[in-house]
Amino acid sequence: MKIFKHLPVIGLSLTFVIALPQALVAQQEDEKEVLYWVAPMDPNYRRDKPGKSPMGMELIPVYADGGDGSSITISPAVVQNLGVRTAEAELTRLWRGIDTVGYVDFDESKLSHVHLRTDGWIEKLYVTSEGERVKKNQRLLDIYSPELVNAQEEYIQALNINNKSMLQASRDRLIALGIPPNQIKRLKKTRRARQTIAIYASQDGVVSTLPVREGMYIKPAIRIMSLADLSSVWLLAEVFERQSDWVKVGHPAEVQLAYLPGRKWEGRVEYIYPSLDPKTRTLKVRLRFDNPDEDLKPNMYANVKIFGGPKDDTIVIPVEALIRTGREERVVLALGEGRFASQKVTSGIESGDWVEILDGIAAGDKVVVSGQFLIDSEANLKASMARMTDPETDTGESMETAKMATGIGEIRAIIPGEGKINLEHEAIPALDWPAMQMDFRLKEGLVLDDLKAGDKVEFMLMEGDDGFSITEIHPLMEQDAQP
Repeated sequence: MKIFKHLPVIGLSLTFVIALPQALVAQQEDEKEVLYWVAPMDPNYRRDKPGKSPMGMELIPVYADGGDGSSITISPAVVQNLGVRTAEAELTRLWRGIDTVGYVDFDESKLSHVHLRTDGWIEKLYVTSEGERVKKNQRLLDIYSPELVNAQEEYIQALNINNKSMLQASRDRLIALGIPPNQIKRLKKTRRARQTIAIYASQDGVVSTLPVREGMYIKPAIRIMSLADLSSVWLLAEVFERQSDWVKVGHPAEVQLAYLPGRKWEGRVEYIYPSLDPKTRTLKVRLRFDNPDEDLKPNMYANVKIFGGPKDDTIVIPVEALIRTGREERVVLALGEGRFASQKVTSGIESGDWVEILDGIAAGDKVVVSGQFLIDSEANLKASMARMTDPETDTGESMETAKMATGIGEIRAIIPGEGKINLEHEAIPALDWPAMQMDFRLKEGLVLDDLKAGDKVEFMLMEGDDGFSITEIHPLMEQDAQP
């Protein structure tokens, strides 16, 4: 028998040995009607009287009032040592807030590209670098093209012979080749063909790309430069697949940038792209913002919050109170007077620090938000149901014990084909184990869908005929990882 003088405070390392008492019914439950008895590790194993499970563990009762005997009682001193905190399930309005990131991009409706409509050479560039600001109708470059010279000569010839049909055809050809109307008017007046034609800016903006230089030979397929108007910008945000139904066109959004802390930009969802990114499994959402001072600059990263609308009259709890095992979801209920019980629940949408509970608890129920993994492990193993009392009251009476322990570690590899996991764990004093890296067998049916290599986890070990195996494993919560 092992008698505990101290229980460690929840921190970076939490290790203990669980004693399974023979008397599994608490004193206050003696008067309840027992429907049947089940195995602690297999609820499908039922008997009509007390006994032991195939694993050698004491069967536990299921009562007529619906309780499964999984509640445990903890003395106030131990509750304080464990740092147990509780919160009340609330019937309230839950906003579908989408917290994500995005990046600023050019407003493509105000982005123009400069191309030629014929082959030629760049004789003179009046814009020399990217980022340079230009005004509408500002001269950008001069181009020499033999085809443009020939088209001017044809127009002059049509003017000289005053052939109306030829005049209209030659003028249309000049326009099709991209010669501005003011230059055609000047050509009509002077009747002298120019060797170079000037190209002018079609809008105000900045030069976003400039891949050419003076003297280069240019074809129509080559983009000479791009002009971007930054008076408004797009912000492209990524929304997780599970939240894709929350966002609609017109929903309000807030944006914050790291380089201007405390300042917020308000905008709305302008467009939702029709397909998901196959690599990131996210949906791209476009927001538009006026940018008169040009504080929002293309390629800046931003923190984005999209308000997807409220869901009224729903039960919510802090997200940290929800325990996800892969096959089911649970919370630990605080029943009062030091009693706790593990309860299966069905969760709904998750928004910020809150999660919706669709089934399993009611408004006003108190759930444990700190230290719940330890209590949940106890309750689900049906261990120490009548104890976990003040350590000073232990009398040393004989108990039948099963060798179990919990530990903290980091997943190095998951070996699904062999039903194993490789962990680098901290020291486990209950088993006199130092910190090490080793393989562990997984209990049959244990699901690791939410876990991956590199995750910090808290795990439960149980000794069998062929050594220790992991019976439960949970991600390590942030608050439990702080000393």
